Amino acid sequence: MDNETQAKYVVAVIGAGPAGLFGARQLASEGARVALFNRDIKPGGLAEYGIYPTKHKMKEGLRKQFRQILQIHEIDYYGNVSIGEKGDLTLAQLRATGLQALLVTVGAQGTKWLGLPGEDILKGVYHAKDIVYHYNKLPPYSQKQFRIGQKVALIGAGNVSLDIARWLMRQLKVEEVVAIVRRGPAEVKFDKKEMESVAANLDLKALDGEIARVAPVMEAIGQDVQAAKDFILSALQKAQEPVSDSRFRFEFLTIPVTILGDPEGRVTGLEVEETRLIPVDGDTKAEGTGVKRVVDVDTVIFCIGDKVDDTFGLPVKWNRYVKSSKPRFPVDGISYEVMDPANETTIEDIFVAGWAREASHGLVGVARKDGEAGAQVVLQYLRTLKPVDDPQAVMENVRQLLQTLDKPAITKEDVQRLEAI
Repeated sequence: MDNETQAKYVVAVIGAGPAGLFGARQLASEGARVALFNRDIKPGGLAEYGIYPTKHKMKEGLRKQFRQILQIHEIDYYGNVSIGEKGDLTLAQLRATGLQALLVTVGAQGTKWLGLPGEDILKGVYHAKDIVYHYNKLPPYSQKQFRIGQKVALIGAGNVSLDIARWLMRQLKVEEVVAIVRRGPAEVKFDKKEMESVAANLDLKALDGEIARVAPVMEAIGQDVQAAKDFILSALQKAQEPVSDSRFRFEFLTIPVTILGDPEGRVTGLEVEETRLIPVDGDTKAEGTGVKRVVDVDTVIFCIGDKVDDTFGLPVKWNRYVKSSKPRFPVDGISYEVMDPANETTIEDIFVAGWAREASHGLVGVARKDGEAGAQVVLQYLRTLKPVDDPQAVMENVRQLLQTLDKPAITKEDVQRLEAI
């Protein structure tokens, strides 16, 4: 925004991951003054704390873009401030400052669990998000102690699961990592690049045995067994050199049933049930067969995705914030507007984007696009309002509100000093 164009509107963006940062930039470039709130001290969200720590080139490329965004004059950054019913500030408090709209890009801060017996009482049961935050050194997770044994079960077979397998085998050098996968090898969710980081530790004999075991189920619904196996093995061509003797294997067509423990409350095994695949509307559904067995493990990590925070202050249904079915400003048929299901009306001034709109969907590029689309929706809404006479006064109200907290809000200048150190 040039000197001849003054800010006409004042907006809060809540969450400073890729969706929030690029959404804030879009808003600032089109006439809005933006208060950007972040739970963490540093901006970046999962682009900072979710990408594997040794991917330096990728991380630094993103950080460079984030620095440029924070340098925009019309964006005020406030880190170390959580928003929500149990946070430092509530949505109602932000609204009371005079902010005209709130774009929520907080990601999916909640965690999915399966509700298995032993899940919430045994030592050695964790969610992937906590582990990823730990090895990426996000406070306070960086200071937490995790009891990781020698035989680890990962529930799920996506990119996050393989990132954790990589950490377990290259950093902790555990004895065995086994991925428990409810569907078959033709439906794994990880990509070849991620598989390359763990392929050298792959137990090829165990893979042959698993493929042979599940082949009849796959063939019964027309899946190509050899193609599925070839995809997994294709990662061997560019596999990273192993640094441990850790053994990595899959157990396909298997769902966890019960986490077993000893009298001291430590994990001793994982009871699983074998599944079959049922075709459903062009996809497949995994259905239990009743055949159960126990996998010998001492640690269980759930890598099954995330859900939104149901204490944030927005209506939640099916682990998602409720979006308006009749949006005023749809983008490609997608609603970015929040609905109150109690009276089936749109909440006029609150919008969602990124993983807050659709949890665990897409990586940085998808989040950026969705954040910018959400910003465009907010701008369309703002243009139906009267411009603010004094945007600076509203931003001063925000600063005064932050001064009531019993901890400091981190500014963009603080972030610059932190990076310099």
